[in-house]
Amino acid sequence: MATLLQTKPAAPPMYLPNDLRPSLMGLSRAELAEILGRVGVPEKQRRMRMRQIWHWIYHRGAISFAEMTDISQSLRVVLEDVFSIGRPDVVTEQKSSDGTRKWLLKLAPDERGQRHEIEMVYIPEEDRGTLCISSQVGCTLTCTFCHTGTQKLVRNLTANEIVGQVMLARDKLEEWPHQMETNPDAPESGRYLTNVVLMGMGEPLYNFDNVKTAMDIVSDGEGISLSKRRITLSTSGVVPEIIRAGEEIGTGLAISLHGTTDEIRNKLVPLNKKYPIAELLAACRAYPGASNAKRVTFEYVMLKGVNDSVADAKRLVKLLEGMPAKVNLIPFNPWPGTKYECSDWDVIEVFAEILNKAGYASPVRTPRGRDIMAACGQLKSESQKIRASELAKAANA
Repeated sequence: MATLLQTKPAAPPMYLPNDLRPSLMGLSRAELAEILGRVGVPEKQRRMRMRQIWHWIYHRGAISFAEMTDISQSLRVVLEDVFSIGRPDVVTEQKSSDGTRKWLLKLAPDERGQRHEIEMVYIPEEDRGTLCISSQVGCTLTCTFCHTGTQKLVRNLTANEIVGQVMLARDKLEEWPHQMETNPDAPESGRYLTNVVLMGMGEPLYNFDNVKTAMDIVSDGEGISLSKRRITLSTSGVVPEIIRAGEEIGTGLAISLHGTTDEIRNKLVPLNKKYPIAELLAACRAYPGASNAKRVTFEYVMLKGVNDSVADAKRLVKLLEGMPAKVNLIPFNPWPGTKYECSDWDVIEVFAEILNKAGYASPVRTPRGRDIMAACGQLKSESQKIRASELAKAANA
């Protein structure tokens, strides 16, 4: 049974609702140095102050400028008055029976004063902890098997809002260095959050610049320091941006494939009408850095009677021939109103066996967080779903 956790304000509050101060999170090093110049930091000091603030924000997880004790008090007061380092506000937190946690987040007001909502999910496993983050509010695509695709695109997330999800997750997991030092149950790796996947709401390659800036910050060695080998960007197949993503963003690549013919994929992933399978796979074969050590991942949701036949499996093997690739088989996660059903388990096993015998690792992804609508393809902002109070009543029942 799902457990709904209502977040309560700390004392003093960690996050300030409706805080209109611009955030310093999500800025590049050069942008941060420029901002410091605007508030009067002498040019000779800007690089040093920038590195100090960067360290406090991304390595120490500071939530206020008052914590930055190696910076003069007068500068801290100015920074506190003008800027914030706030995270998104947490509306609700849910915890699944399998340990998966899902947060509904409310973003800072946009230029119209509107506060939109997104979701992110943390999936703990024995050897890793994966955070699934969003890159857009809603989604510009309309993949028919995906719940997120039923919510129209509202806007792109800023680099600050993308990085803010990772920062908030580390807050909630209590994995900043000063917290881990006193935690007797801390993992040997020193991290609960070991992997990040851009597989939440939105198409990352339609928000290229903000995603690039955010992933540069997340992977920065003097900050959050998460290797880009542990970051995976998932795309539905925005072909013109795939090779550029490999060159400029440099993370792992996952392709939301789901069909082995253009006829089927056109129905499941309408973007295929613009960038058909042949063009998509050509871009994947040319993805910079792709190798047996850095394989392209293909995501394939198993839909009963749609794309799960033996013929589909054999076509998939043929499509991937000669490519350093793996296939994640995803049992379909149902959502209200969907017309699809999950393939039978014995059908999934046969499909996986064909791929494995052809030399392609094809793990069947264990559904996680289904009971709180946190599984793959189930995310959709709460404003168009059951309200938190109703979820709480359901959980108690």
